[in-house]
Amino acid sequence: MTQRPLDRRNVLIGAGLLAALPAVALAQTAPTPTPAPAAPAPKPPVYVAIDTPQGRIIIELAVAQAPITTANFLRYVDRKLYDKATFFRASRAPSAVDYGLIQGGLQGIGALPPVAHEPTTQTGLKHVDGTVSIARTAPGTATSDFFICIGDAPYLDADPKAPGDNLGFAAFGRVVQGMDVAKKILALPTPGKAINPVMKGQILDPSVPITSARRIPAPTGPDVTPPPKL
Repeated sequence: MTQRPLDRRNVLIGAGLLAALPAVALAQTAPTPTPAPAAPAPKPPVYVAIDTPQGRIIIELAVAQAPITTANFLRYVDRKLYDKATFFRASRAPSAVDYGLIQGGLQGIGALPPVAHEPTTQTGLKHVDGTVSIARTAPGTATSDFFICIGDAPYLDADPKAPGDNLGFAAFGRVVQGMDVAKKILALPTPGKAINPVMKGQILDPSVPITSARRIPAPTGPDVTPPPKL
């Protein structure tokens, strides 16, 4: 019996199949790429209602932008420590009685340990009308005291070009309801004695007690202040 000559076409096809086998094998055994994890959703804001005899002020806390400062503020809220606090300072501009800031807190009495400073250059927040910010002396000394801006106050933002302590104050939220209440407090008499000479003529007497500060659901309604255009 004689061997039949190999067909050239069949040889080429067979060689081509053999050459393709390693690629097929690799394709079958290569691991499936793991999809990249989805970016975590930004933390939604937290809302706190501060009640006073002058009315209610509702604050939206920027927990995503200023996590350290908002967590510090919420320590006092959740432990009901602000129930013993007051608005004790109303700093008015000499030429504009509806421009300035009001300051509240425990004034160091029963305050919790201080927290690290979050400058506005880090958080992206600005001191504009309605901004809520934490009071401090040196960076990293902030505890319970906070203030509300009535009117824009860019001079309170961090400014790396400025000499000396140029880290500004740590903004951490904004008033979404109750700016009329803040303005009423700003307009109250300030004959009180100032321990700090910088606050001379700015101490409320009597002070305005904070009767409660509690987390609340997001407020709704036409009187909710929209976010500022920064």
